[in-house]
Amino acid sequence: MSTEIIQETKTEKLTGAKIFLECLREEGVDEIFGYPGGVILNIYDELYNCDFIKHYLVRHEQAAVHAAEGYARVTGRPGVALVTSGPGACNTITGIANAYYDSYPLVVFTGQVASSQIGNDAFQEADIVGITRSCCKHNYLVKNVKDLPRVIKEAFHIATTGKPGPVVVDLPKDILTAKMEFHYPDKIDLPGYNPKYDGHPIQCKKALKLLCEAERPVIIAGGGIIHSDAAAEITELSQKLGIPTATTLMGIGTFPQDDELSLGMLGMHGNYWANHAVSSCDVLFAVGTRFNDRITGCLKRFCKDAQIIHVDIDPCSISKNVPVDIPIVGDAKNVLKIMLKEFESGKYNPQKELKEVWLSQINAWKEKRAMPVIHSDKINPQTVIQKIYEKTKDKDAIIATEVGQHQMWTAQLYKFNKPRQLITSGGLGTMGFGFPAAMGAQIGKKDKLVFNIAGDGSIQMNIQELMTCIDYNIPVKVAIINNGYLGMVRQWQEKLYNKHYSQTHITSPDFVKLAEAYGALGLRITKEEEIDEALDKAIAYNGPVLMDFVVEPFEMVYPWVLAGSPLNKVLLSNDSPIA
Repeated sequence: MSTEIIQETKTEKLTGAKIFLECLREEGVDEIFGYPGGVILNIYDELYNCDFIKHYLVRHEQAAVHAAEGYARVTGRPGVALVTSGPGACNTITGIANAYYDSYPLVVFTGQVASSQIGNDAFQEADIVGITRSCCKHNYLVKNVKDLPRVIKEAFHIATTGKPGPVVVDLPKDILTAKMEFHYPDKIDLPGYNPKYDGHPIQCKKALKLLCEAERPVIIAGGGIIHSDAAAEITELSQKLGIPTATTLMGIGTFPQDDELSLGMLGMHGNYWANHAVSSCDVLFAVGTRFNDRITGCLKRFCKDAQIIHVDIDPCSISKNVPVDIPIVGDAKNVLKIMLKEFESGKYNPQKELKEVWLSQINAWKEKRAMPVIHSDKINPQTVIQKIYEKTKDKDAIIATEVGQHQMWTAQLYKFNKPRQLITSGGLGTMGFGFPAAMGAQIGKKDKLVFNIAGDGSIQMNIQELMTCIDYNIPVKVAIINNGYLGMVRQWQEKLYNKHYSQTHITSPDFVKLAEAYGALGLRITKEEEIDEALDKAIAYNGPVLMDFVVEPFEMVYPWVLAGSPLNKVLLSNDSPIA
């Protein structure tokens, strides 16, 4: 009689650092942005031989998060950043807040001191959970290595579902060295988190009926259209019902700007006719916007005679700033599909004759346009933006901006006809965002031409990322609108503070020499006739380019609705009365 010896097969135990990378693999993450430090060296040690994740070493942790957001914006996938504890974690806050206010999915992993040291003021300890509580969608402090797979799966789920946003996961050092058998969860169990995706059909019917009966309807398309991939649906509804459509800054690209029903951008620096159309409408259909003060102006007078329909996946956004008559909680794409299907029933009459009268009125408003107000021998900054548009419009380019005058000129003058084509900081207005975000966008869409339009002030906030671009051959083209001032702040000082230009004149390095020192191509443009050649050279160059456009320093951004004024009280030039 033979004795059969059966050996039990044991699952290999992995360290928390190895589990971390395996979890990223399970989530399909193949590119991350980060900066190493002491408490996360175990992760970086595992990255040393990792063949399924490409790590991009940035030069500042803020840039890691902005780059991750730029990646998320163009791909629709969550961006991932990895930083160390203390100052490394603290440097991510601006990037986390930026993604939170503009609703883009990020998972930011921060190192933390060992669990036994938390609360003891240990070296490089910071309460990142407490610090980020108000500016992220959710955050975690991992207290047991057994929780790590579940926490990471939940983090990606929360970041990408419902209203997208950043999730922070704080990783104590001892969690990364502890071992356990690795099993990735098959499902999520979050009883208190259940985003509503399907709008109520009765509310959708009410909204459609009201829009069809309206004489002066307007649609506002916000950033939620991009998140739900609903650009085709909002365009179809607008065209079938004959309703003019305006976009918020974050919604630019969701409605083709060359369409006859396009009103372009509304708001503080939006089109004159868009602001007047919204102010004079009898029915406003707002989709995926939180009614930021930059698009409403004086809240008490915003659409005071209109009935308002508001679609948003976040119930907390509805009636938060503007009271609405027909609230619809749900995903924009799903709601619009319900309305389009209902419209095909043939039970609705869009009142096209009345709407034609309305469109005629809007076309009359379009006669009033803002014009450049300074005439000098220097380059007009608007001309640079227009030239960039002419050179890139047929190349399906991605355009990032920093924050300031150049940002508003780009939004006004570049005709964006596709979603995810403009990358800009809306809710937080973060100077220094554009360059690292452009870098992340270029990594996310390697075959695209990516421009970053910057100011001479904002570019200096994260210009160190030029080295990252050189190291990884990330061919972002940077166009600096160099006016020698913090332009938008100077504009306010000129109009509202008696030209007291307090601390807004800013000096800059020689950008051409700086670019060359990093190993990039630097170009300086001082005359209008030099613009075409410089742009052609930059586009053809296989690598990062820094272009220094020396422009008229005192040009202003118009139209302009002064803060606190009604949306339809619009300044068109320095000397014009409010129109």
